[in-house]
Amino acid sequence: MPAPSPIPALEVAREVAASPALDSGDRERLLHGTHHDPHAVLGAHPVAGGVAFRVFRPYAQAVTVASGDLRAELHDDGDGFFSGLLPLTEVPAYRLLVTYDGTVHETEDAYRFLPTLGELDLHLIGEGRHEQLWRSLGARVLTHQGVTGTRFSVWAPNARGVRVAGSFNFWDASGYPMRSLGSSGVWELFVPGIGEGELYKFEITRPDGSRTLRADPLARRTEVPPATSSIVDVSDYAWGDAEWLAHRGDTPVHEAPFSVYEVHLPSWRPGLTYRQLAEQLPAYVKEMGFTHVELMPVAEHPFGGSWGYQVTGFYAPTARLGTPDDFKHLVDRLHQAGIGVLMDWVPAHFPRDDWALAEFDGRPLYEHHDPLRAAHPDWGTLEFDFGRREVRNFLVANAVYWCEEFHIDGLRVDAVASMLYLDYSREPGQWTPNEFGGRENLDAVAFLQEMNATVYRRCPGVVTVAEESTAWDGVTRPTHHRGPSGFGGLGFGLKWNMGWMHDSLEYMSHDPVHRKYHHHEMTFSMVYAYSENYVLPISHDEVVHGKRSLVSKMPGDWWQQRANHRAYLGFMWAHPGKQLLFMGQEFAQGAEWSEAHGPDWWLLDPSYGAEADHRGVRDLVRDLNAGYRATPALWQRDTDPGGFQWVVGDAADDNVLAFLRYDADGSPLLAVSHLAPVVRHDYRIGVPDDVPAWLEVLNTDAARYGGSDVVHPHPVKPEPQGAHGRPASIRLTLPPLATVWLRPA
Repeated sequence: MPAPSPIPALEVAREVAASPALDSGDRERLLHGTHHDPHAVLGAHPVAGGVAFRVFRPYAQAVTVASGDLRAELHDDGDGFFSGLLPLTEVPAYRLLVTYDGTVHETEDAYRFLPTLGELDLHLIGEGRHEQLWRSLGARVLTHQGVTGTRFSVWAPNARGVRVAGSFNFWDASGYPMRSLGSSGVWELFVPGIGEGELYKFEITRPDGSRTLRADPLARRTEVPPATSSIVDVSDYAWGDAEWLAHRGDTPVHEAPFSVYEVHLPSWRPGLTYRQLAEQLPAYVKEMGFTHVELMPVAEHPFGGSWGYQVTGFYAPTARLGTPDDFKHLVDRLHQAGIGVLMDWVPAHFPRDDWALAEFDGRPLYEHHDPLRAAHPDWGTLEFDFGRREVRNFLVANAVYWCEEFHIDGLRVDAVASMLYLDYSREPGQWTPNEFGGRENLDAVAFLQEMNATVYRRCPGVVTVAEESTAWDGVTRPTHHRGPSGFGGLGFGLKWNMGWMHDSLEYMSHDPVHRKYHHHEMTFSMVYAYSENYVLPISHDEVVHGKRSLVSKMPGDWWQQRANHRAYLGFMWAHPGKQLLFMGQEFAQGAEWSEAHGPDWWLLDPSYGAEADHRGVRDLVRDLNAGYRATPALWQRDTDPGGFQWVVGDAADDNVLAFLRYDADGSPLLAVSHLAPVVRHDYRIGVPDDVPAWLEVLNTDAARYGGSDVVHPHPVKPEPQGAHGRPASIRLTLPPLATVWLRPA
């Protein structure tokens, strides 16, 4: 073993020697894991008579200080403590030779290093404004004072002491106490000589003296569940998506095509890793014509059946499918295929697992201190304390983290309504009004505004999307614009249109003979279509838990179910708003989705008898996306009322809906939906008189989609006979249960 580099000749101290051994109080605090400043007593310190060396190495047989040619064995003070006084005038560069069972290990002394966190980091953490919090907290491999190791840091302001346990110390934390960095609540320890791949947790001594072993809240990598340790991670991924990032924000999302394929990665094709998915998912999504994928939560979660909506590792992609760099590779490959990546993000709540965030340092910390406010009434989880600046910082920085470190293009924020209302799912007496006597959660409002403002400022081209199911005013209004309620907008880019989804699915579930009594369910969405910037979501939530798959919601026999399914998708893609469709619905899967086995891909096997029925629906979705992307009228003015005009909105007895969409240049697309199972000949529809002929560009009844092929192969010319308040009209043969798109020939 090479000896440490020699140092200049050591000067000998001439003072009266002091005892180097620790006093009983420091010994007790170190033994019981309650020492706030172990660096003040361990390591090397000038004292009267020289330099005192103190080492705490439980189970060591001997410890020797090595400096140049100097070797000085320390005295065994018992209980793992070793000390010695060397007659030196200053602290030398030194290493430790530690003997275990006759084997000598040469190592740096972790307690000779200055703190790795500076005043600016601690100031920003204390202010709740550290927008790259993951660079300061958690485990980070770095070179400090010329030595490579891992800096561990964690926020635990109520802890009496914190120590690091891991694979590098055989999960015995006693010899690795961390120091408290003042009033910040942050504990820190630089452990030299360890690096990527080490497992670790924090051993926290609670205020009552008991201990708890906790995963790192800012761990960037975890073990594969059900194992729960954090892993020291080093990324060496080289991105290849610079072109994508440079141009993703060229067109505002509200004025761009936005057609989303929602995916649950573990079950899309079960058994595939991130890197295997990267070989298949981008190709499939590109072939289908979607502009984006939306990934159900990828942050680490202990229970697969939660689909990722009960998060324990907010900064770690789930290890079930690979490493963080493997996930980056998947995102990169999607970008290189021209596909944006949205990610479900869950800042509303977290589970109660006793190794994760719940009462993290022995008292409510991430959750609200009021048990009524902390307990989520629906999911058995805990709500974040959005009023605490460090908690707000943890979440805001987390949103930034996914966008900056993983190049995520958008965050779909889950369960916003449960955050906004103090009385959400609570009975009278179970909640306390805000300071103004209202039911709004003012802390959550401020958090969402800060998160959106920060993400949009730091990450050009990224969009945030709210899953918000109420009529909250101004979800997609800028945060600095106050509305009638007195609140500034929440600042989201888009909002899921849950009202449209519920109403239109309710209408489609009725037998066509009864639909005329529910016609308003298909038209009401246009009353409020421009109150927010909307996404039309047919998501995973609509095809689970007894709600049935999309095609199975439809009435009639199998032919009619598929026809309804196709007609509905044609109506949806033409309706103002962006599009979202959950996996499996693009080929009319009949069964509800299950995370255990994913989509029923076997329905598309050529050897299956009804394969053509399912392939026809998939071909329609591909053509819907292609036609949508090629037709600016369908997306360019989604948030502009001038981009939409009803043509036929009141033909309830005929089950007919017709409207015009216009692009920025005034070029129209005519969409006609006929939701009755009969053919209507010579149906007259009013049209503008400045279009000499109309050409059918999509018909969901085409034979290639599995329809009856009542199509219009030739241009349709207007007649000077007025209809529906317009000067001209065309006569169409309306196919049964179908949507038809026409554009100027």
